[in-house]
Amino acid sequence: MGKGFYISKTVAAVAIVVGAAAVATIIALSVVYSQEKDKNTVKPADVVTTAVPTFAPTTAPSNDPWHRYRLPDTLVPEFYDVILWPHIRQESNRIDTFTGNSSVVFRCVRETDLILIHSNKLNLTAEPTLTALSGTPAPIIHSTWMQDTTQYLVMQLNSKLTAGESYVLLTEFVGELGNGLGGFYRSEYKENGKIKVIATTQMQPTDARKVFPCFDEPAMKATFNITLLHDHNTIALSNGKEIGNDQKKKTRFEQTKRMSTYLLAFVVSEFDHIIRIYARREAISAGHGNYSLQITGPILNFFESYYNTRYPLYKSDQIALPDFNAGAMENWGLITYRETALLFDPEVSSSGNKERIATIISHELAHMWFGNLVTLKWWNDLWLNEGFASYVEYLGADHAEPLWNIKDLIVLNDIHRVFAVDALASSHPLSSKEEDIMKPEQISELFDTISYSKGASVLRMLSDFLTEPIFVQGLIISSGTKLPMTVGDIMDRWVLQMGFPVVTINTTTGDLTQEHFLLDPHYEWIVPIQSIKHGSSQELYWLQSKTDNRMKTTAPEWLIANFNVSGYYRVNYDQKNWERLLAILMSSHEVIPVINRAQLIDDAFNLARAQHICTTLALQTTKYLSAEREYMPWQTTLNNLDYYYLMFDRNEVYDLLQKYVRKQVEPLFYYFKSATANWTEIPSGLMDQYNEVNAIRMACSTGVEECVSLIKGWFQQWMDNEAINLINPNLRSTVYCSAIAAGGAKEWDFAWRMFLNTNVATEAEKLRAALACSTVPWILNRYLEYTLNPELIRKQDATSTIIYIANNVVGQPLAWEFIRANWAYIFSEYGGGSFSFSNLINGVTKRFSSLFELKQLEQFRDDNADVGFGSGTLAIQQSIERTRANIRWLEQNKAEVTEWLKKATEQ
Repeated sequence: MGKGFYISKTVAAVAIVVGAAAVATIIALSVVYSQEKDKNTVKPADVVTTAVPTFAPTTAPSNDPWHRYRLPDTLVPEFYDVILWPHIRQESNRIDTFTGNSSVVFRCVRETDLILIHSNKLNLTAEPTLTALSGTPAPIIHSTWMQDTTQYLVMQLNSKLTAGESYVLLTEFVGELGNGLGGFYRSEYKENGKIKVIATTQMQPTDARKVFPCFDEPAMKATFNITLLHDHNTIALSNGKEIGNDQKKKTRFEQTKRMSTYLLAFVVSEFDHIIRIYARREAISAGHGNYSLQITGPILNFFESYYNTRYPLYKSDQIALPDFNAGAMENWGLITYRETALLFDPEVSSSGNKERIATIISHELAHMWFGNLVTLKWWNDLWLNEGFASYVEYLGADHAEPLWNIKDLIVLNDIHRVFAVDALASSHPLSSKEEDIMKPEQISELFDTISYSKGASVLRMLSDFLTEPIFVQGLIISSGTKLPMTVGDIMDRWVLQMGFPVVTINTTTGDLTQEHFLLDPHYEWIVPIQSIKHGSSQELYWLQSKTDNRMKTTAPEWLIANFNVSGYYRVNYDQKNWERLLAILMSSHEVIPVINRAQLIDDAFNLARAQHICTTLALQTTKYLSAEREYMPWQTTLNNLDYYYLMFDRNEVYDLLQKYVRKQVEPLFYYFKSATANWTEIPSGLMDQYNEVNAIRMACSTGVEECVSLIKGWFQQWMDNEAINLINPNLRSTVYCSAIAAGGAKEWDFAWRMFLNTNVATEAEKLRAALACSTVPWILNRYLEYTLNPELIRKQDATSTIIYIANNVVGQPLAWEFIRANWAYIFSEYGGGSFSFSNLINGVTKRFSSLFELKQLEQFRDDNADVGFGSGTLAIQQSIERTRANIRWLEQNKAEVTEWLKKATEQ
């Protein structure tokens, strides 16, 4: 409002304080890192009190410090000496133990007679001892106990610690080396028919306390001296480089830089390596680590240039683990991955597998600076850590693979994806108040689509209106970008408010309005609007209030706002502009940029679901697709039609929907048949390779006879000679699923045997997903039972396997019954902090669209209130909200959609 505002160079001198007010300083990256790389500390965050609460505040049962979930401000750790000895037995599916001792030097900043240090599921094997570094007598530990609820080892002293004095606390302990995928745990694999066991770790967010007593909060940085004891035939890895290794296999590592406990990592294994890529010997010898090695150097070089700071450590180890709950973890100097996220076999891995490896490696390497060197103060601002890495992962991968045009995929993978969640009333702002995020399960719940994908989307928007060079440099010269107000004032609306706006443009009157999408108009945003008028780019315009008058056009001019989907908002138009856009799509769709063709489709479908436009207008945006050959519009369409399939695949509308999609996809199928010389060649571009998969998948699923015959023949050819699989790796997921869906027990049993026998993780992943495509109920029920047996389905894969089955219309009711019958066991076995629970609940319930299913869901919530839902607590509310919305949508749209599909298939 008023005159434009120019960011001065002084903004660049502001160090990042990773709290709710940190948005304004994200642009000061290069200066921050030059300041932080030497002192390697985190400054306290400014407090912003306008954030919208999304979690009920955690109330303590008493005022005793050990009943509070946050550490008191009396003690600060300086360094740890930790010795750990995992007692590994090479036997399947058992629980081992580890022993250890830890001495932590901490400084007393306020006098106190109480020591609180995090400890969870550890048993002390000796009384803790306390000494003063100065040599003066230290207070005596009067009493010691474990406070299980808040996960503390509590030590009451007979007198007070002296402010300014440093002390050493020594503890000895034993812990469980189980298969829980958190803390210090076991991972198993087979080599030459023999069981091999790895001891490995996953500390984030609150599981370092399961490994040794520690001050387990991200701001409590310290240095660590790590020593691992292990068998003579194994190797040991940790964050630092190895500095000593005696004949008894006592491996010592260099002292780490100052870092948070959640970034620690230890691995003991019999792995081999190529340079610094570690994996199973068989995978390394087969060259499956070569691609990761090939791109790691270029990505590291890119980020050194991007941050204007050299890589802060002496080494960068990356290791592929057979059992790992997340995709990867950015442990400083020892990044851990699922095998599918690091290992690539060019003989069986697809282009999608390759892209996933490139983006995940880029994501984790980005954290080496932003997240590890400079760290969030508390978990309430996790979005800044993960959102930033989720944005720049595309930049790093694009540098390593410049021919992919991968940066555009953020629109499909993040922006469109998170819109669906952020439109719900149960969404939450990017940043929350510290006091609202206290318990471990509340922290785990923040590792969601909002933190990752919305964080990436709003940072991309910031980078776009500042321009990427300015975003990176952290300053704007006086002749640079003109802004209506400070970056902080603009971005606070996007960070501290949930949801996003829909901007409605009336091209007849020129009027613009904004309102909170799907909810009652409650918030306003400062919206950067870049637009195209009749093919020409327009000057950036800022919508700073609920209404304005700016964008008038005259026939036959057409207008598209949010050019390249650089802004985090949806756009609606008056009916005449929609009609002009539909006409352009039908006559000369390539005049509209490909990203904006995808945007028009996605906005239209979601505007229709929110009743801003009629459903038939959204369906009209798909009529031109018979002439479309680009991936992004097709993928966007299929993503949105997935909802229609979910709503209609159990009633009579399904057949009409199938006929319409078949009519639209047949030209694409035959286009790729010709372009690939009858499926014998691979399309040259990555996006074309992805769209070839779409063509075959949808042609087969909608009953194009030539497609069904094709995939049956390919699969039968493999069954006839299982040693030779000639199916194109890019097409295997689709071919496997289609063949198993069209077949019976014979096809399923063959695929299951191939799944058990393969030693390539990406191939196992394709088969595991395809096995859920069966349409035979007893087979799917048996497969569900397999998910509870870790010798058949790895624990890390159990929840996603259930979701795969639930995606199948035949499997969905079976998966729901399975979840209801086994929830207490699943919850106790996989732990309240598992990141998978929200995905599991949403995945199994997304088809719900009847009052009966709503009542079942509410009953499930009530029946399991005592058991709990852990990181899936918010997902339960989202599922109930989504089910109610689905019921309303069906009531309002079923008849209209039926009539439109009838006409569209007859034309």
